[in-house]
Amino acid sequence: MEAVQGDGEAHSPYLDFSRKEWSRLRSATPLTLDDDDLAELRGVGEHMALAEVTDVYLPLSRLLNISVAASRDLFAVTNRFLGRDAERVPYIIGIAGSVAVGKSTIARVLQALLARWPDHPRVDLVTTDGFLLPNAVLDARGLGARKGFPESYDVRALLRFLSDLKAGEPRVTAPVYSHLIYDVMDGDEIVVTSPDIVIVEGLNVLQVPPSRAGREERFVSDFFDFSIYVDAEEDDIDRWFTERFLTLRESAFLDEQSFFHHFTKLDATEAAAVAAAIWREINGVNLHENIAPTRSRAHLILEKGADHAVRRVRLRKT
Repeated sequence: MEAVQGDGEAHSPYLDFSRKEWSRLRSATPLTLDDDDLAELRGVGEHMALAEVTDVYLPLSRLLNISVAASRDLFAVTNRFLGRDAERVPYIIGIAGSVAVGKSTIARVLQALLARWPDHPRVDLVTTDGFLLPNAVLDARGLGARKGFPESYDVRALLRFLSDLKAGEPRVTAPVYSHLIYDVMDGDEIVVTSPDIVIVEGLNVLQVPPSRAGREERFVSDFFDFSIYVDAEEDDIDRWFTERFLTLRESAFLDEQSFFHHFTKLDATEAAAVAAAIWREINGVNLHENIAPTRSRAHLILEKGADHAVRRVRLRKT
């Protein structure tokens, strides 16, 4: 089977697959999740079905399993050449895309599928939300309305975390972000201990900051063995964001500790208007300026349709 290339795409660095074509690459990979598992993995407003897992994420987990094995083999060969004992170094996967595009659900599904392969049972998931600067720091710098933009992250800490992973450190920690209080949890941390695979999910994982003359630059994506960009039409993402906002207004926002509790006092029309303004003034701007331009840096692009289902997969040739 050959991937389809449309007119004008003969020189594209990507191979294009329809969902049906991609699903055939599952081969004999068994489905190791059931409906109950998937229900726990879905995010708010997500409607991923087991058919989606079978058609899209099982083939992807097979590809990643092959890639992990090849990476280990290359690492072992290199260490034999150098006459060194092989160290345990995790395979790192980056997942990027807009707010509300479904990155978190995809990351959790991939984590569950990859952990069920016998060769790499320890799969950790870390989101870059934990590397956002605390609200107090953002407010002091006048960045309160820029959360999620490149300047709102402690990129140095994120790079240090990834560097420690790739250095083979047996115990690495990452900060924790609470979506309830909309802030980094002071004193809390995620502990990653000798993982086989680490999935790093976030808006900023494929971004390249402006270069500074005379400085050696390192980028988050330098540490990735494989990267995924989750794509969709902006109108669809905008609608998904509004739908999620309205759902949270009737669920998580009801908690009096929620940073967004005050939105529960709005009626549905007012709340939809607030969501539209947040998209127009913050999330949409960030998508245009900082997130979408990183799409071409990914090894694989998942293109979603209006129903949130993946309809097309693009895989980089090399």
